[in-house]
Amino acid sequence: MSFRNAARKTFLSTRAYSTPAGSSALKERFAELLPGWQAEVKDLKAKYGNTVIGETTLGQAYGGMRGIKGLVWEGSVLDPVEGIRFRGKTIPEIQKVLPKVEGGNEPLPEALFWLLLTGEVPTAEQTKALSEDLAARAKLPKHVEDLLDSCPSTLHPMAQFSIGINALESESEFAKAYANGVGKKEYWKYTFEDSLNLLAKLPTIAAKIYKNVFKDGKVAPVDVSLDYSKNFATQLGFGDNQEFVELLRLYLCIHSDHEGGNVSAHTTHLVGSALSSPYLSLAAGMNGLAGPLHGRANQEVLEWLVAMKAELEGDFSKEKIEKYLWKTLNSGRVIPGYGHAVLRKTDPRYMAQREFALKHMPDYDLFKLVSAIYEVAPKVLREQGKTKNPWPNVDSHSGILLQYYGLTQQSFYTVLFGVARAFGVLPALIIDRGLGLPIERPKSFSTQKYIELVKSITKE
Repeated sequence: MSFRNAARKTFLSTRAYSTPAGSSALKERFAELLPGWQAEVKDLKAKYGNTVIGETTLGQAYGGMRGIKGLVWEGSVLDPVEGIRFRGKTIPEIQKVLPKVEGGNEPLPEALFWLLLTGEVPTAEQTKALSEDLAARAKLPKHVEDLLDSCPSTLHPMAQFSIGINALESESEFAKAYANGVGKKEYWKYTFEDSLNLLAKLPTIAAKIYKNVFKDGKVAPVDVSLDYSKNFATQLGFGDNQEFVELLRLYLCIHSDHEGGNVSAHTTHLVGSALSSPYLSLAAGMNGLAGPLHGRANQEVLEWLVAMKAELEGDFSKEKIEKYLWKTLNSGRVIPGYGHAVLRKTDPRYMAQREFALKHMPDYDLFKLVSAIYEVAPKVLREQGKTKNPWPNVDSHSGILLQYYGLTQQSFYTVLFGVARAFGVLPALIIDRGLGLPIERPKSFSTQKYIELVKSITKE
Protein backbone atom coordinates (compact mmCIF):
# COMPACT_ATOMS: atom_id res chain seq x y z
CA MET A 1 0.00 0.00 0.00
CA SER A 2 1.44 3.42 -0.96
CA PHE A 3 1.82 6.08 1.69
CA ARG A 4 -0.92 8.23 0.20
CA ASN A 5 -3.41 5.36 0.29
CA ALA A 6 -2.34 4.50 3.83
CA ALA A 7 -2.68 8.13 4.87
CA ARG A 8 -6.14 8.29 3.34
CA LYS A 9 -7.15 5.12 5.21
CA THR A 10 -5.79 6.55 8.45
CA PHE A 11 -7.65 9.81 7.87
CA LEU A 12 -10.93 8.06 7.23
CA SER A 13 -10.51 5.97 10.38
CA THR A 14 -9.89 9.07 12.51
CA ARG A 15 -12.52 11.42 11.11
CA ALA A 16 -14.47 11.21 14.36
CA TYR A 17 -11.77 12.81 16.48
CA SER A 18 -12.44 16.24 17.96
CA THR A 19 -10.60 18.69 15.70
CA PRO A 20 -9.43 22.09 16.93
CA ALA A 21 -10.71 25.15 15.15
CA GLY A 22 -9.32 26.97 12.14
CA SER A 23 -5.75 26.60 11.01
CA SER A 24 -4.90 24.52 14.10
CA ALA A 25 -6.85 21.62 12.60
CA LEU A 26 -5.03 22.02 9.29
CA LYS A 27 -1.66 22.31 11.00
CA GLU A 28 -2.38 19.25 13.12
CA ARG A 29 -3.44 17.22 10.08
CA PHE A 30 -0.32 18.24 8.14
CA ALA A 31 1.84 17.24 11.12
CA GLU A 32 0.17 13.82 11.14
CA LEU A 33 0.75 13.29 7.42
CA LEU A 34 4.29 14.69 7.24
CA PRO A 35 6.25 11.74 8.75
CA GLY A 36 4.81 9.42 6.13
CA TRP A 37 5.69 11.80 3.32
CA GLN A 38 9.21 12.22 4.69
CA ALA A 39 9.64 8.45 4.84
CA GLU A 40 8.24 8.05 1.32
CA VAL A 41 10.66 10.63 -0.12
CA LYS A 42 13.61 9.18 1.81
CA ASP A 43 12.84 5.69 0.52
CA LEU A 44 12.31 6.97 -3.03
CA LYS A 45 15.69 8.74 -3.03
CA ALA A 46 17.48 5.75 -1.49
CA LYS A 47 16.10 3.26 -4.02
CA TYR A 48 15.98 5.37 -7.17
CA GLY A 49 18.26 8.36 -6.58
CA ASN A 50 20.50 7.42 -9.50
CA THR A 51 17.67 6.64 -11.91
CA VAL A 52 17.73 8.79 -15.05
CA ILE A 53 14.28 10.41 -15.33
CA GLY A 54 14.82 12.50 -18.47
CA GLU A 55 17.20 13.82 -21.06
CA THR A 56 18.20 17.44 -21.63
CA THR A 57 18.89 18.88 -25.06
CA LEU A 58 20.90 21.92 -25.98
CA GLY A 59 17.70 23.44 -27.33
CA GLN A 60 16.10 23.17 -23.89
CA ALA A 61 19.06 24.92 -22.27
CA TYR A 62 18.66 27.83 -24.68
CA GLY A 63 14.87 27.61 -24.79
CA GLY A 64 13.96 28.44 -21.20
CA MET A 65 14.46 24.89 -19.84
CA ARG A 66 11.11 23.84 -21.31
CA GLY A 67 10.19 20.29 -20.43
CA ILE A 68 13.19 19.55 -18.21
CA LYS A 69 12.15 17.37 -15.28
CA GLY A 70 13.87 18.92 -12.28
CA LEU A 71 11.38 20.19 -9.69
CA VAL A 72 9.29 18.63 -6.94
CA TRP A 73 5.79 20.13 -6.72
CA GLU A 74 3.11 18.22 -4.85
CA GLY A 75 0.10 20.48 -5.29
CA SER A 76 -0.65 20.12 -8.98
CA VAL A 77 0.50 18.47 -12.18
CA LEU A 78 -0.14 19.88 -15.65
CA ASP A 79 -0.71 17.36 -18.41
CA PRO A 80 -0.31 18.70 -21.97
CA VAL A 81 -3.56 17.08 -23.09
CA GLU A 82 -5.61 16.60 -19.93
CA GLY A 83 -4.80 19.95 -18.33
CA ILE A 84 -4.31 20.82 -14.66
CA ARG A 85 -5.07 18.49 -11.77
CA PHE A 86 -5.01 19.76 -8.19
CA ARG A 87 -3.85 16.82 -6.06
CA GLY A 88 -5.20 14.56 -8.79
CA LYS A 89 -8.51 16.40 -9.20
CA THR A 90 -9.59 18.29 -12.32
CA ILE A 91 -11.24 21.70 -12.16
CA PRO A 92 -14.74 20.23 -12.66
CA GLU A 93 -13.98 17.76 -9.88
CA ILE A 94 -12.88 20.41 -7.40
CA GLN A 95 -15.98 22.42 -8.33
CA LYS A 96 -17.99 19.37 -7.33
CA VAL A 97 -16.23 18.11 -4.18
CA LEU A 98 -14.84 21.17 -2.41
CA PRO A 99 -17.09 22.83 0.20
CA LYS A 100 -19.16 25.86 -0.81
CA VAL A 101 -21.10 28.47 1.11
CA GLU A 102 -24.76 27.72 1.62
CA GLY A 103 -26.54 28.52 -1.63
CA GLY A 104 -23.25 28.98 -3.53
CA ASN A 105 -22.08 27.06 -6.60
CA GLU A 106 -18.35 27.72 -6.66
CA PRO A 107 -15.71 26.11 -4.41
CA LEU A 108 -14.12 28.04 -1.56
CA PRO A 109 -10.41 28.80 -2.05
CA GLU A 110 -9.82 28.12 1.66
CA ALA A 111 -10.88 24.53 0.98
CA LEU A 112 -8.51 24.37 -1.99
CA PHE A 113 -5.65 25.52 0.26
CA TRP A 114 -6.42 22.59 2.58
CA LEU A 115 -6.51 20.21 -0.38
CA LEU A 116 -3.21 21.47 -1.82
CA LEU A 117 -1.44 21.18 1.52
CA THR A 118 -2.74 17.79 2.63
CA GLY A 119 -4.13 16.06 -0.45
CA GLU A 120 -7.46 15.72 1.36
CA VAL A 121 -10.83 17.39 0.86
CA PRO A 122 -11.81 19.25 4.05
CA THR A 123 -15.25 19.11 5.58
CA ALA A 124 -17.57 22.11 5.48
CA GLU A 125 -16.93 22.62 9.20
CA GLN A 126 -13.15 22.55 8.75
CA THR A 127 -13.41 25.00 5.87
CA LYS A 128 -15.60 27.40 7.83
CA ALA A 129 -13.18 27.29 10.77
CA LEU A 130 -10.28 28.01 8.45
CA SER A 131 -12.19 30.95 6.94
CA GLU A 132 -12.71 32.39 10.42
CA ASP A 133 -9.06 31.83 11.31
CA LEU A 134 -7.86 33.65 8.21
CA ALA A 135 -10.23 36.55 8.87
CA ALA A 136 -8.85 36.84 12.41
CA ARG A 137 -5.31 37.18 11.00
CA ALA A 138 -6.17 39.78 8.35
CA LYS A 139 -5.30 43.10 10.02
CA LEU A 140 -2.29 44.92 8.58
CA PRO A 141 0.43 46.48 10.72
CA LYS A 142 0.24 50.26 10.69
CA HIS A 143 3.63 50.64 9.03
CA VAL A 144 2.41 48.57 6.04
CA GLU A 145 -0.72 50.70 5.69
CA ASP A 146 1.37 53.87 5.90
CA LEU A 147 3.81 52.54 3.32
CA LEU A 148 1.04 51.72 0.87
CA ASP A 149 -0.56 55.11 1.45
CA SER A 150 2.75 56.76 0.58
CA CYS A 151 3.02 55.06 -2.84
CA PRO A 152 2.23 57.34 -5.79
CA SER A 153 -0.86 56.34 -7.76
CA THR A 154 1.34 56.21 -10.85
CA LEU A 155 3.27 53.23 -9.43
CA HIS A 156 1.88 50.04 -10.99
CA PRO A 157 -0.39 48.11 -8.61
CA MET A 158 1.82 45.02 -8.88
CA ALA A 159 4.86 46.98 -7.75
CA GLN A 160 2.85 48.23 -4.78
CA PHE A 161 1.66 44.69 -4.07
CA SER A 162 5.24 43.44 -3.88
CA ILE A 163 6.21 46.37 -1.65
CA GLY A 164 3.38 45.60 0.76
CA ILE A 165 4.30 41.91 0.98
CA ASN A 166 7.97 42.69 1.53
CA ALA A 167 7.07 45.11 4.30
CA LEU A 168 5.31 42.30 6.18
CA GLU A 169 8.70 40.67 6.72
CA SER A 170 8.66 42.50 10.07
CA GLU A 171 5.99 40.00 11.15
CA SER A 172 7.83 36.83 10.07
CA GLU A 173 7.69 34.07 12.65
CA PHE A 174 10.08 32.02 10.54
CA ALA A 175 12.72 34.76 10.41
CA LYS A 176 12.53 35.23 14.18
CA ALA A 177 12.70 31.50 14.88
CA TYR A 178 15.65 31.04 12.51
CA ALA A 179 17.50 33.89 14.21
CA ASN A 180 16.96 32.09 17.52
CA GLY A 181 18.45 28.85 16.21
CA VAL A 182 15.33 26.71 15.63
CA GLY A 183 16.02 23.18 14.41
CA LYS A 184 15.47 22.19 10.78
CA LYS A 185 12.66 19.79 11.64
CA GLU A 186 10.68 22.74 13.02
CA TYR A 187 11.07 24.99 9.96
CA TRP A 188 7.74 23.99 8.47
CA LYS A 189 5.78 25.03 11.57
CA TYR A 190 6.97 28.64 11.34
CA THR A 191 6.60 28.60 7.55
CA PHE A 192 3.01 27.47 8.12
CA GLU A 193 2.25 30.36 10.48
CA ASP A 194 3.86 32.91 8.15
CA SER A 195 1.95 31.47 5.19
CA LEU A 196 -1.42 31.63 6.94
CA ASN A 197 -0.75 35.17 8.18
CA LEU A 198 0.35 36.25 4.73
CA LEU A 199 -2.55 34.63 2.94
CA ALA A 200 -4.93 36.32 5.37
CA LYS A 201 -3.46 39.77 4.78
CA LEU A 202 -3.19 39.69 0.99
CA PRO A 203 -6.79 40.78 0.27
CA THR A 204 -6.43 43.80 2.54
CA ILE A 205 -3.15 44.76 0.84
CA ALA A 206 -4.77 44.31 -2.57
CA ALA A 207 -7.90 46.24 -1.61
CA LYS A 208 -5.83 49.03 -0.09
CA ILE A 209 -3.94 49.41 -3.36
CA TYR A 210 -7.16 49.31 -5.39
CA LYS A 211 -8.88 51.92 -3.25
CA ASN A 212 -5.79 54.17 -3.08
CA VAL A 213 -5.20 54.16 -6.83
CA PHE A 214 -8.74 54.13 -8.17
CA LYS A 215 -11.16 55.10 -5.38
CA ASP A 216 -11.25 56.97 -2.06
CA GLY A 217 -8.61 54.99 -0.17
CA LYS A 218 -11.08 53.56 2.37
CA VAL A 219 -11.09 49.79 2.92
CA ALA A 220 -13.86 47.98 4.80
CA PRO A 221 -12.80 45.93 7.82
CA VAL A 222 -12.77 42.14 7.60
CA ASP A 223 -15.84 40.35 9.00
CA VAL A 224 -14.87 37.11 10.75
CA SER A 225 -18.26 35.58 9.92
CA LEU A 226 -17.67 35.80 6.16
CA ASP A 227 -15.62 33.58 3.87
CA TYR A 228 -12.37 34.76 2.30
CA SER A 229 -13.83 35.74 -1.08
CA LYS A 230 -16.86 37.50 0.36
CA ASN A 231 -14.60 39.60 2.58
CA PHE A 232 -12.26 40.34 -0.33
CA ALA A 233 -15.14 41.36 -2.61
CA THR A 234 -16.50 43.60 0.14
CA GLN A 235 -13.13 45.28 0.61
CA LEU A 236 -12.95 45.93 -3.12
CA GLY A 237 -16.46 47.41 -3.04
CA PHE A 238 -18.31 44.58 -4.80
CA GLY A 239 -19.55 42.58 -1.81
CA ASP A 240 -23.23 43.26 -2.52
CA ASN A 241 -23.03 41.57 -5.91
CA GLN A 242 -23.36 37.84 -5.21
CA GLU A 243 -22.47 36.91 -8.78
CA PHE A 244 -19.18 38.79 -8.47
CA VAL A 245 -18.48 37.04 -5.16
CA GLU A 246 -19.08 33.69 -6.86
CA LEU A 247 -16.79 34.73 -9.72
CA LEU A 248 -14.08 35.67 -7.22
CA ARG A 249 -14.32 32.25 -5.55
CA LEU A 250 -13.91 30.58 -8.92
CA TYR A 251 -11.18 32.98 -10.00
CA LEU A 252 -9.08 32.42 -6.87
CA CYS A 253 -9.35 28.66 -7.23
CA ILE A 254 -8.51 28.28 -10.92
CA HIS A 255 -5.63 30.80 -10.82
CA SER A 256 -4.08 29.30 -7.68
CA ASP A 257 -1.70 26.67 -8.97
CA HIS A 258 -0.35 25.51 -12.32
CA GLU A 259 2.45 23.17 -11.22
CA GLY A 260 5.88 24.40 -10.16
CA GLY A 261 7.68 25.42 -13.34
CA ASN A 262 5.86 28.68 -14.14
CA VAL A 263 7.71 31.86 -13.25
CA SER A 264 5.78 32.89 -10.13
CA ALA A 265 5.69 29.38 -8.63
CA HIS A 266 9.30 28.57 -9.48
CA THR A 267 10.57 31.92 -8.21
CA THR A 268 8.70 31.56 -4.91
CA HIS A 269 10.12 28.05 -4.51
CA LEU A 270 13.64 29.12 -5.50
CA VAL A 271 13.81 32.05 -3.09
CA GLY A 272 12.26 29.93 -0.36
CA SER A 273 14.94 27.29 -0.90
CA ALA A 274 17.47 29.84 0.40
CA LEU A 275 15.39 29.88 3.63
CA SER A 276 14.02 33.32 2.89
CA SER A 277 10.72 33.77 4.71
CA PRO A 278 7.39 33.24 2.93
CA TYR A 279 7.01 37.03 2.77
CA LEU A 280 10.25 37.53 0.85
CA SER A 281 9.64 34.41 -1.25
CA LEU A 282 6.13 35.38 -2.32
CA ALA A 283 7.18 38.97 -3.03
CA ALA A 284 9.81 37.61 -5.41
CA GLY A 285 7.22 35.40 -7.06
CA MET A 286 4.90 38.38 -7.49
CA ASN A 287 7.65 40.32 -9.24
CA GLY A 288 7.78 37.44 -11.72
CA LEU A 289 4.00 37.34 -12.05
CA ALA A 290 4.03 41.02 -12.98
CA GLY A 291 5.78 40.29 -16.27
CA PRO A 292 3.80 40.57 -19.54
CA LEU A 293 4.75 37.01 -20.50
CA HIS A 294 3.19 35.70 -17.29
CA GLY A 295 0.50 37.22 -15.07
CA ARG A 296 0.18 40.59 -16.77
CA ALA A 297 -0.99 38.86 -19.92
CA ASN A 298 -4.62 39.13 -18.78
CA GLN A 299 -4.31 42.92 -18.82
CA GLU A 300 -2.84 42.85 -22.34
CA VAL A 301 -5.59 40.52 -23.59
CA LEU A 302 -8.32 42.88 -22.47
CA GLU A 303 -6.61 45.91 -23.99
CA TRP A 304 -6.39 44.02 -27.30
CA LEU A 305 -10.04 42.93 -27.10
CA VAL A 306 -11.26 46.46 -26.44
CA ALA A 307 -9.28 47.80 -29.41
CA MET A 308 -10.59 44.97 -31.59
CA LYS A 309 -14.19 45.61 -30.55
CA ALA A 310 -13.85 49.29 -31.42
CA GLU A 311 -12.46 48.54 -34.87
CA LEU A 312 -15.04 45.86 -35.71
CA GLU A 313 -17.91 48.17 -34.71
CA GLY A 314 -20.16 45.32 -33.60
CA ASP A 315 -19.54 43.06 -36.61
CA PHE A 316 -18.23 39.86 -35.02
CA SER A 317 -18.49 37.77 -38.16
CA LYS A 318 -15.87 35.08 -38.77
CA GLU A 319 -14.56 36.98 -41.78
CA LYS A 320 -14.01 40.19 -39.83
CA ILE A 321 -12.46 38.34 -36.88
CA GLU A 322 -10.10 36.37 -39.12
CA LYS A 323 -8.99 39.54 -40.89
CA TYR A 324 -8.24 41.24 -37.56
CA LEU A 325 -6.31 38.22 -36.29
CA TRP A 326 -4.11 38.19 -39.37
CA LYS A 327 -3.60 41.91 -38.97
CA THR A 328 -2.36 41.30 -35.42
CA LEU A 329 -0.02 38.49 -36.50
CA ASN A 330 1.33 40.35 -39.54
CA SER A 331 2.22 43.31 -37.35
CA GLY A 332 4.67 41.06 -35.50
CA ARG A 333 2.47 40.50 -32.44
CA VAL A 334 1.05 37.30 -31.07
CA ILE A 335 -2.68 36.75 -30.51
CA PRO A 336 -2.99 37.59 -26.81
CA GLY A 337 -4.43 34.83 -24.65
CA TYR A 338 -3.63 32.01 -27.08
CA GLY A 339 -0.92 29.38 -26.72
CA HIS A 340 0.70 27.82 -23.66
CA ALA A 341 4.16 26.50 -22.82
CA VAL A 342 2.81 23.08 -21.81
CA LEU A 343 -0.86 22.69 -22.77
CA ARG A 344 -1.84 21.28 -26.15
CA LYS A 345 -5.60 21.78 -25.78
CA THR A 346 -8.05 24.45 -24.65
CA ASP A 347 -7.08 25.47 -21.12
CA PRO A 348 -9.57 23.94 -18.64
CA ARG A 349 -9.39 27.24 -16.75
CA TYR A 350 -10.69 28.97 -19.89
CA MET A 351 -13.54 26.49 -20.07
CA ALA A 352 -14.48 27.03 -16.41
CA GLN A 353 -14.73 30.77 -17.05
CA ARG A 354 -16.65 30.19 -20.27
CA GLU A 355 -19.20 28.05 -18.41
CA PHE A 356 -19.56 30.83 -15.83
CA ALA A 357 -20.14 33.39 -18.58
CA LEU A 358 -22.67 31.20 -20.39
CA LYS A 359 -24.62 30.99 -17.14
CA HIS A 360 -24.42 34.61 -16.01
CA MET A 361 -23.74 36.83 -19.06
CA PRO A 362 -24.56 35.02 -22.32
CA ASP A 363 -25.54 38.25 -24.11
CA TYR A 364 -22.55 40.35 -23.00
CA ASP A 365 -20.88 41.84 -26.08
CA LEU A 366 -17.30 41.14 -24.96
CA PHE A 367 -18.21 37.54 -24.18
CA LYS A 368 -19.70 37.21 -27.65
CA LEU A 369 -16.45 38.57 -29.08
CA VAL A 370 -14.32 36.15 -27.06
CA SER A 371 -16.57 33.28 -28.16
CA ALA A 372 -16.27 34.32 -31.79
CA ILE A 373 -12.49 34.49 -31.55
CA TYR A 374 -12.50 30.99 -30.03
CA GLU A 375 -14.16 29.71 -33.21
CA VAL A 376 -11.66 31.37 -35.54
CA ALA A 377 -8.27 31.76 -33.83
CA PRO A 378 -7.20 28.08 -33.73
CA LYS A 379 -7.62 27.81 -37.52
CA VAL A 380 -5.63 31.00 -38.12
CA LEU A 381 -2.84 29.94 -35.77
CA ARG A 382 -2.59 26.50 -37.39
CA GLU A 383 -2.30 28.17 -40.78
CA GLN A 384 0.42 30.46 -39.48
CA GLY A 385 2.26 27.40 -38.20
CA LYS A 386 4.31 29.07 -35.48
CA THR A 387 2.55 27.77 -32.38
CA LYS A 388 2.29 24.25 -30.98
CA ASN A 389 -0.90 25.14 -29.13
CA PRO A 390 -3.48 27.19 -31.08
CA TRP A 391 -5.98 27.10 -28.21
CA PRO A 392 -6.94 29.77 -25.65
CA ASN A 393 -5.41 29.91 -22.18
CA VAL A 394 -6.74 31.30 -18.91
CA ASP A 395 -5.81 34.91 -19.70
CA SER A 396 -8.02 35.12 -22.78
CA HIS A 397 -11.20 35.09 -20.71
CA SER A 398 -10.68 36.42 -17.18
CA GLY A 399 -10.56 40.13 -17.98
CA ILE A 400 -13.97 40.35 -19.63
CA LEU A 401 -15.65 38.73 -16.61
CA LEU A 402 -14.21 41.37 -14.30
CA GLN A 403 -15.20 44.10 -16.75
CA TYR A 404 -18.78 42.88 -16.79
CA TYR A 405 -19.16 43.37 -13.05
CA GLY A 406 -17.57 46.81 -13.07
CA LEU A 407 -14.00 46.06 -12.05
CA THR A 408 -12.68 47.85 -15.13
CA GLN A 409 -9.21 48.89 -13.97
CA GLN A 410 -7.05 46.59 -16.07
CA SER A 411 -3.76 47.35 -14.34
CA PHE A 412 -5.20 45.82 -11.16
CA TYR A 413 -6.02 42.45 -12.70
CA THR A 414 -2.61 40.91 -12.04
CA VAL A 415 -2.95 41.76 -8.35
CA LEU A 416 -6.05 39.56 -8.24
CA PHE A 417 -4.01 36.87 -9.97
CA GLY A 418 -1.33 37.36 -7.30
CA VAL A 419 -3.75 36.81 -4.43
CA ALA A 420 -4.94 33.65 -6.17
CA ARG A 421 -1.43 32.34 -6.86
CA ALA A 422 -0.63 32.54 -3.14
CA PHE A 423 -3.12 29.71 -2.56
CA GLY A 424 -0.86 27.44 -4.63
CA VAL A 425 2.68 28.52 -3.81
CA LEU A 426 2.34 28.93 -0.04
CA PRO A 427 1.29 25.31 0.59
CA ALA A 428 4.26 24.30 -1.57
CA LEU A 429 6.62 26.31 0.66
CA ILE A 430 5.29 24.57 3.75
CA ILE A 431 5.81 21.18 2.09
CA ASP A 432 9.32 22.19 0.94
CA ARG A 433 10.34 22.93 4.52
CA GLY A 434 8.54 19.86 5.83
CA LEU A 435 10.45 17.60 3.44
CA GLY A 436 13.70 19.45 4.09
CA LEU A 437 14.33 20.24 0.43
CA PRO A 438 17.74 21.86 -0.12
CA ILE A 439 18.70 25.15 -1.71
CA GLU A 440 18.14 25.03 -5.45
CA ARG A 441 21.32 25.28 -7.50
CA PRO A 442 21.25 23.95 -11.10
CA LYS A 443 24.45 23.82 -13.12
CA SER A 444 25.05 26.42 -15.82
CA PHE A 445 27.54 26.52 -18.70
CA SER A 446 28.77 29.29 -20.98
CA THR A 447 28.07 29.07 -24.70
CA GLN A 448 31.72 28.17 -25.28
CA LYS A 449 31.47 25.35 -22.75
CA TYR A 450 28.30 24.08 -24.45
CA ILE A 451 30.11 24.12 -27.81
CA GLU A 452 32.88 21.99 -26.31
CA LEU A 453 30.33 19.68 -24.67
CA VAL A 454 28.20 19.01 -27.77
CA LYS A 455 31.31 18.51 -29.91
CA SER A 456 32.65 15.95 -27.46
CA ILE A 457 29.29 14.15 -27.48
CA THR A 458 28.87 14.22 -31.26
CA LYS A 459 32.59 13.43 -31.82
CA GLU A 460 33.03 16.41 -34.16
